[in-house]
Amino acid sequence: MADAPPEHTGETATTDREGREEGRGPASAGEHSEAELAEENEPLLGKEQEEFRLRWQKIQGEFVDDPKNAVNAADQLVAETMQALATTFSEHKRGLEGQWHRGEEVATEDLRIALQRYRSFFNRLLST
Repeated sequence: MADAPPEHTGETATTDREGREEGRGPASAGEHSEAELAEENEPLLGKEQEEFRLRWQKIQGEFVDDPKNAVNAADQLVAETMQALATTFSEHKRGLEGQWHRGEEVATEDLRIALQRYRSFFNRLLST
């Protein structure tokens, strides 16, 4: 880690999105690589995300003229977004389970990445 504190003791603390310390442990247990941090900031929905953002902006713009319709549209958009998230994770899970059921060995790296995605998603859910 390039930005280690001057008195580096071999332990590192991680912080959550609000800057609170999450814990201390050996550097290898608490450190996140740049790739892991980038993945935590990676969009959860891929190319659908931009469409959802554009629809949200349209809903907000329509609120002044028709508040009731805007709220109904927002409810529908949130439901669709949640369904898209569930589908994304379900497809990924099905892929891993398919490998297991065919007797294929799932690489530890693939499982590590899957767990990181779940951790990132879980942390985002709890931080909102």
